[in-house]
Amino acid sequence: MKIMVIGCGKVGSGLAQALASRGHTMAVVDINPTAFERLGPTFKGLTVTGVGFDRAVLLQAGIRQADGLAAVTGSDEVNVVVARVASQFFQVPRVVARLYDPRKAEIYRRLGLQTITPVTWGINRIAELLSFFPLTTTTTLGNGQVDVVEAEAPPLLVGRSVKEVTIPGEVHVVAISRKGTTFLPTLGTVLQSGDWLHLALLSASVERLKASLALT
Repeated sequence: MKIMVIGCGKVGSGLAQALASRGHTMAVVDINPTAFERLGPTFKGLTVTGVGFDRAVLLQAGIRQADGLAAVTGSDEVNVVVARVASQFFQVPRVVARLYDPRKAEIYRRLGLQTITPVTWGINRIAELLSFFPLTTTTTLGNGQVDVVEAEAPPLLVGRSVKEVTIPGEVHVVAISRKGTTFLPTLGTVLQSGDWLHLALLSASVERLKASLALT
């Protein structure tokens, strides 16, 4: 895949290096040419100096061939403009914008723009750690509104069905790992001792999940 990163700060440079190490073709844009020094001498991707929302700069960086774009400059306004130009004008299939202001992030997310808010994600993650959360978070989606977690089926749920753990619209068992294999359950699947549950849940529904798993 060809991926563009707009902004070569700590996040942008780290993201570009991580994606390059996975075999993606990279192009990095930043208004400050010295910012590319963060990429290190082994970085083989294209670097373009210029304003991230400038059409000529984006074309030079190869946006017409881009499969994905991340707008991670230090400005929310710039990131939004870049992301909207990339998705609406150039039809880049995957576009993500980092926004520091959670209120702005929510507004643009409702308009169909995929956003990441480090502040919101960090608050939710730190609160989880300080609460000694007994579930293991494997993936966080959006800005922390939805988590994918795993937990071993407690003794009180052994012999009961997946339906008894499910809270429609809030908590869903997406997979079960049992005796070395992982499968997609139905609502009628009966839980066995040693099962590991992989669940998708709203962050606001953590307490309800803990209660249903008898973890409170």
